[in-house]
Amino acid sequence: MSRGDPHPVYGETWVYESIVGALPGIEVPTWAAVAIQLSIFEIGIVGLSWYYDVWPAAIAGTAVVIVASIGSIEMLRISTLVRRIDVPETYQALLFSSNVEVVLSVLAYIAMLTHLFVFDPQMSQNPIVTDLFGEEPPVLVVYLMLLILWDVSYRIGTGWWASVTGLWRSARYQFDPQTARVFQRADLETLGFGILQLVLVPFVLNYPVLLAALLAHVTAVTVVTGLSVLLLRVRSRTGDASPS
Repeated sequence: MSRGDPHPVYGETWVYESIVGALPGIEVPTWAAVAIQLSIFEIGIVGLSWYYDVWPAAIAGTAVVIVASIGSIEMLRISTLVRRIDVPETYQALLFSSNVEVVLSVLAYIAMLTHLFVFDPQMSQNPIVTDLFGEEPPVLVVYLMLLILWDVSYRIGTGWWASVTGLWRSARYQFDPQTARVFQRADLETLGFGILQLVLVPFVLNYPVLLAALLAHVTAVTVVTGLSVLLLRVRSRTGDASPS
């Protein structure tokens, strides 16, 4: 078991945590980092929407930015919860040091780009990019869109990885009731962020593939994380033996 330490150690962090603390000599509180992230993106969305008159994209963009910003808060809350208690070293290494969340994020991002720029234009008379930005999307608007999509894709990938490693942890290890409760809180943060993404449903109602992908994603996170929470409750109460 690793000793509980609320302070992240580089090499044992998610990529987002490393970026937040990377500036030498500057410590940015969590609320400030999230506020900066939200402000920069929102100023860009409003400014470009006004300049290029693409206001239909502004509301959707704002919703995605809010989801990504809350995802940043959830990531930091989860890591704080996990680090403040003694946890199995294998679990902590898998969760923070493997960088699997980056791989999952890249896969989600590539799938999104393939859908937006290849599948949707071939299969629909009204592709979502055209609906939002017009027949000739401005370069700066597309650049900002791609940046925002990567931001939210990274949070989605991290949510996937947190839910999968959480279920593995709950199935493999047994914890005392107090430790189990902390892990349950961390899992519920993961679950909450997954469910939060349902606020994007109104923006993809007319795009069946995106809608199906979003609902499948939220359902998968809910099921996997729910099983993890259930295992923590049952095993901390019954005292089942855990594998070594």
